[in-house]
Amino acid sequence: MIASMEPRATTVLQDGVLNVRKEAGWTSHDVVARIRGKLRGMKLGHAGTLDPAATGVLPLLVGRGTRIAEYLLEWDKTYLAGLRLGETTDTQDATGTVLLRSPIESLSEARIREVVAGFEGRIQQLPPMYSAVKVGGVPLYKAARAGREVSRQVREVTVFRLDIVDVQIPEVTLRVVCSKGTYIRTLCADIGDKLGVGGHMATLVRERVGPLTLEQALTVDEVESRLEQGTLAASMLTLDQALVGLPVCIVGAATAGRVLHGMPVPASEVLAWHGLSSPLSEGANRAIRIKDGAGRLLAIGTMPDGMNAEAPGANAQSIAVSKVLVTEESQGGSIANSIEEQRRMALVKEVKTELV
Repeated sequence: MIASMEPRATTVLQDGVLNVRKEAGWTSHDVVARIRGKLRGMKLGHAGTLDPAATGVLPLLVGRGTRIAEYLLEWDKTYLAGLRLGETTDTQDATGTVLLRSPIESLSEARIREVVAGFEGRIQQLPPMYSAVKVGGVPLYKAARAGREVSRQVREVTVFRLDIVDVQIPEVTLRVVCSKGTYIRTLCADIGDKLGVGGHMATLVRERVGPLTLEQALTVDEVESRLEQGTLAASMLTLDQALVGLPVCIVGAATAGRVLHGMPVPASEVLAWHGLSSPLSEGANRAIRIKDGAGRLLAIGTMPDGMNAEAPGANAQSIAVSKVLVTEESQGGSIANSIEEQRRMALVKEVKTELV
């Protein structure tokens, strides 16, 4: 039997979010670069960097998924962290140089639990020097590698839940559910300082990012295998699924056509709202999804401050289109057909009226 010499068809992936399990030793950029090479020109990025030594969930943004990165960064996260007490390092993790060792004989599990409990809720963190936070346009890690300490401001983050999974002094295993911007190694170092013995993050596994869980994550090899088989799309979140936390406004076909050109949506042209916690917009720039009558996601919009969804005729405000997520080529035909159908129905109604 002669093997086919026909080239393998290029796999076309949908725009969306792919849940990848990053392994130790890989940078987040390494993962993106490896998979990008298999996608033949599709845009690819990631949402939420993991340090090389850390493992776990790394959301990859495929195609137009790269346009929604800023909204996914709002997702909360769950980590499983190993805290080693009694050792302070310059990087606040196990990759750094040990600066100080302190005796831990006086530590008790009860005292550890008492101190850890105090870090649940809204807390203040000073970004570590070995981080990508920029001061004066320069990442802190570059200054740290040059041996310079840079003045930086504390930030407020939220630790929604902080559980002690295991205590084997000097090792403590923590499960942390937290907001964006939380540095787990800084949390570990701060707990060690509060206990008076210092500490650093020995291990880190990101178990969840928003709806993406570690149990569902694919290794890089699994991604490549499913891509080769043409089955990878089934393992991805669509853009609409990824943005499920945003309220929805429904617009008619004519308005949908204008949305594709980035034109704002007058409040009077919104046919329906879904998922609004309150009909009155509180605060400017509230992100929403804009869909057509068939439920197709068209764009992300921003709802202006004070706009009343229940009384659109009471104001002249419009919803700005922030991100168009489809092209006229992909949706224009169906929208044009909807407009034509509306015109046809209107004509039929007019003819019936004349006959009467």
